[in-house]
Amino acid sequence: MAIECLVLGAGQEVGKSCVVVTINGKRIMFDCGMHMGYDDHRRYPDFSLISKSRDFDHSLDCVIITHFHLDHVGALPYFTEVCGYNGPIYMTYPTKALAPLMLEDFRKVLVDRRGEEEQFTSLHISQCMQKVIAIDLKQTLQVDDDLQIRAYYAGHVLGAAMFYAKVGESAMVYTGDYNMTPDRHLGAAQIDRLELDLLITESTYATTIRDSKYAREREFLKAVHECVAGGGKVLIPTFALGRAQELCILLDDYWERMNLKVPIYFSAGLTIQANMYYKILISWTSQKIKETYATRNAFDFKHVHNFDRSLINAPGPCVLFATPGMISGGFSLEVFKQWAPCEMNLITLPGYCVAGTVGHKLMSGKPTKIVLDKDTQIDVRCQIHQLSFSPHTDSKGIMDLARFLSPKNVILVHGEKPKMVSLKERIQSELRIPCYLPANYDTVHIPSTTYVKAHASNAFIRSCLNPNFRFLKRSKEENSDQVLRNTNSTAPLQVNDERVAEGILIMEKGKKARVVHQDDLLLMLRQKKHDIQFGYCCAAQLENLVETGNRDGALSHSDKCSCLQLLFKELSTYFSGVNIQDLGEHLQVESFQVSVCLKDNCPYRIIDSPRKEAATIFFCCSWSAADEKLAREIISAIERFNLSDNLPCKNSK
Repeated sequence: MAIECLVLGAGQEVGKSCVVVTINGKRIMFDCGMHMGYDDHRRYPDFSLISKSRDFDHSLDCVIITHFHLDHVGALPYFTEVCGYNGPIYMTYPTKALAPLMLEDFRKVLVDRRGEEEQFTSLHISQCMQKVIAIDLKQTLQVDDDLQIRAYYAGHVLGAAMFYAKVGESAMVYTGDYNMTPDRHLGAAQIDRLELDLLITESTYATTIRDSKYAREREFLKAVHECVAGGGKVLIPTFALGRAQELCILLDDYWERMNLKVPIYFSAGLTIQANMYYKILISWTSQKIKETYATRNAFDFKHVHNFDRSLINAPGPCVLFATPGMISGGFSLEVFKQWAPCEMNLITLPGYCVAGTVGHKLMSGKPTKIVLDKDTQIDVRCQIHQLSFSPHTDSKGIMDLARFLSPKNVILVHGEKPKMVSLKERIQSELRIPCYLPANYDTVHIPSTTYVKAHASNAFIRSCLNPNFRFLKRSKEENSDQVLRNTNSTAPLQVNDERVAEGILIMEKGKKARVVHQDDLLLMLRQKKHDIQFGYCCAAQLENLVETGNRDGALSHSDKCSCLQLLFKELSTYFSGVNIQDLGEHLQVESFQVSVCLKDNCPYRIIDSPRKEAATIFFCCSWSAADEKLAREIISAIERFNLSDNLPCKNSK
């Protein structure tokens, strides 16, 4: 059966991740995100493509959320409470704790501050989260009799997980967002080596290979320090969970070492709750933070304080972390409007920004003006500093994961098309793995592997254990080497024992599959074994044959033996690496047998060449189908031989 992937979001773009996978009849929705760059119908995935009748409970077996970022979970309350999905939803414990904070903060920004129409309420968020089933790392959870899922540590943000799904013998992994390198507060992604039909991976940085983490940190600290030393203000737009904690740890440590007194602020509200959860969920953080937790909690920041709105235009330098990270609205946009016109100030963008956001416009060049709408225009005279502190893996990390898992197929999502095309070519050329990059609303069909468990008969098992000797003579070079090493050695012979499992698979309706030996099958069918043998009578030249006791030129028994001996000698020389056996009446190689033919009208002889008119001797050959190639080579050689040079003459009396 095929695995079918319907991409409802993050197809050749970054935003509203949502992929619906059908695997052996089971249908799973991976992520249910919103697009931060749109405020129209494009904000949410088109759920009608899952079910035209909107009967989502029967169309989906479960929903899996990889982490709490809005482009992965932002549409979930809308899908459950407005669209009506009531089936199981799975996510990790930290994601279940933190997702409601992100959703409520987004709702407030949209409705309370921007005045947009409410898509879901606070009650919707609460009711949605009541449907969630939390899952721990490496916990194998049986969704139903056929579908099982398992979560693996993904790094990226607190609680992020890759998800493994298996139905029957078909298996796949959906990565969500992940990071293959550790940072100051989170570890690197970890996953078992798995047998996979499909890997669906993010490709945000499909062509980027990051430089040293320490070099990036030094560059960031230098830019911030120079700005505040010159009396400027630094705005760091970031999401409240993830990069904010990473950069706070970095700046708090730097401020302590440099004994700086310039205030560092965190926009209040959501961040206070976020830091509380980071302190509680310390077991999901990096090894270094867990090791120092006994003496000090890394999220108790000494130099970071809560920010009051009245301080926006206060004189003097400062550093401010404000949400959201892409300056798509909220407090970070409010501060940007005030600080952007001043040349002394600095806006540093530490992560990826979706197209359509202010952050993306700033990263795309050095604009002097930002047009928000027809009535709002912002002068941009401040410094713009872009630095990759993104929690996404780079192209090397993606290739390393694909190489480690070695799936049969790869699908790329969550990336920009030109860069995804380049990564696709690398995966196909370097790893020899078929790779796809579907656009939104495309469907990809992936062939899956089906395994059948079969019982083996005793006769089949015994046949697998029996020796299967093959005798091969060594080459002349090998022979001479052996003689030099051992002058007393006998005729060199190479013996191989190649065990071959040859059986018949029997599949009967209503019964388990069986693998049996051919003798078992003959007994079941009440038939006798029938072997197909091939025969051919070929001629060799014997020009100097003289009269024997028989005037008609017939060979005596001794002549017959002499000719067979000569043939044995010629074949052994011609086929030096083949074990040819002299069994008296005939020669044998595998199933191929050859003997002197004394019949005038042999049924296997194609050309009638009477011995009275030509000095010719005939050899009868037989063989089975398995040795057809070998038989052709030997017969071709026999027909080219002239045995007369070596045959001893007999004088007639």
